[in-house]
Amino acid sequence: MPDTVSGRRITGVGTVLTFVYAVMALAATGRSFVQIVGRFDEAPVPYLLSALAAVVYILATVALLLSRSGTWHRIAQIAVAFELVGVLVIGTLSWAMPDVFHADATVWSLYGAGYVWIPLVLPVLGMWYLRAHRPPHTERAA
Repeated sequence: MPDTVSGRRITGVGTVLTFVYAVMALAATGRSFVQIVGRFDEAPVPYLLSALAAVVYILATVALLLSRSGTWHRIAQIAVAFELVGVLVIGTLSWAMPDVFHADATVWSLYGAGYVWIPLVLPVLGMWYLRAHRPPHTERAA
């Protein structure tokens, strides 16, 4: 059963997880803005993927903050799962096709190596947290 404090759902690990998502949202947003404004012609697809990563991190952050609601919990699950797929697909493409997906082109390039592989680990932790902290109306009957 999840802990709640003063009606809030996010405590302990959830607070840290949400904070890391917020930091990643800021980092990915800043990175994609600089890339798109300053060097878009160098690698348009990877830079647009950086912007997509930023949107995913922003959505995941908001959804985690509001995840006590069944709808937001589901949105968080979808955003985190999408993030994991993105990291795995872009990570693999950046490794297999470095001329197209420059190693530093996106947050998810080389499985997030530029961010100490946090983008690879974060969605796994996010999925674990969301599974362990389901809102009461989304839990399955025993």
